[in-house]
Order: sequence, then C-alpha cells, then structure tokens
Amino acid sequence: MDIRTIITGILLGLGCFLIVTGSVGVLRFPDFYTRMHPAGKTDTLGQGLVLLGLMVYEGVSFISVKLLFIIIFIFIANPTATHFLAQSAHLSGLKPWKKDD
Repeated sequence: MDIRTIITGILLGLGCFLIVTGSVGVLRFPDFYTRMHPAGKTDTLGQGLVLLGLMVYEGVSFISVKLLFIIIFIFIANPTATHFLAQSAHLSGLKPWKKDD
C-alpha cells in the first residue's frame, strides 16, 4: 500500500463523514434556517474532500484538472445557492425558530 492510497482513503473518509454529519444535522435542527447551515457547509466541504481524494488517487492528469474545475464550481455554487435560498425564505416572510416556539 503506497502513501497515495492512504491519503486518498483519509480524504474520502473525511468527506463521507462530513456528508453524513451534515445529513444528520439537517434531520436534527428545528427550522429551515438552522437546517441550511449544515446543508451548505458540510455538503460543500464534504464534496470537496471526496473530489480531492479522487484527484490524489488519479495523480497528475487531465481527469485531475476536470475534478479541480468541479471543486471550484462547487465552492462557488453551493454557498451562493444556500445564501439565495435563505434570502428568498426571508423575503417570503418565513420567521426564524425561537426557543419559545
């Protein structure tokens, strides 16, 4: 087993762990706004780590360049989409959850 396989396994494991914890956070949090946080943050970083692990496994090649472009797109698109979803919910009048509710 070489070092590249070990690093790939670590990155894939961390990425999958973040995606699973983000899914649990979406199920556990009480309202839309608090659910947006784990959905946006852990999803973006988890996908990035999984794709980075695939890049390490593949080595320097054209496929790695494609994966890098996908990572860049994800790091731009996911936070932007999360922000606009939260903004549209706020503009439509959705009130945040309060402890007394």
